[in-house]
Amino acid sequence: QVQVVESGGGLVQPGGSLSVSCTLSGLNFNIYNIYWYRQAPGQQRELVAGIMTDATTKFGEAAKGRFTILRNNAEKWVTLQMNRLNTEDTGTYYCWAELLPIGPNYWGEGVLVNVSS
Repeated sequence: QVQVVESGGGLVQPGGSLSVSCTLSGLNFNIYNIYWYRQAPGQQRELVAGIMTDATTKFGEAAKGRFTILRNNAEKWVTLQMNRLNTEDTGTYYCWAELLPIGPNYWGEGVLVNVSS
């Protein structure tokens, strides 16, 4: 059974830092690209960052220069480190595991990040 579990969300003040992690089990982690998406209330889900099987990374515009993403193939997790957070970073952060070319792909249930003073 495949499990995609996010952790580490919470409340942080503007300007602060927070990391969220995604732990995966039940699949061959090494062959999956892993992404973080986020969704604010009333808005569409958007790409935050991704890390490919070869460790190359990609970032959404809002994350560039502030967020980093790392993966650990041995322990099957991905961490998103978020710095200089602002209120627009508030939302539910979802982990997505992508297997090219046609899946299967898996979503986690999300973790809430609230940037507020």
